[in-house]
Amino acid sequence: MEALAKTRKLGGSLIVTIPKAVVEHEDIGENQVVKINVKKVKKDFFGAFKGIGPFTKEDELDIE
Repeated sequence: MEALAKTRKLGGSLIVTIPKAVVEHEDIGENQVVKINVKKVKKDFFGAFKGIGPFTKEDELDIE
């Protein structure tokens, strides 16, 4: 399963929240070790994401 997530700063680290749909689909629970594959999302053209603002709950992908 694949999803987009936005990084956030917490202290000196960056964190990523796993979307609820992924958690449910993969049956992930608290304190489990998971393996992730990190890839930066590339813009399709100059300024593609300019002005979109921060991600919200409504921005989560509906992957089913």
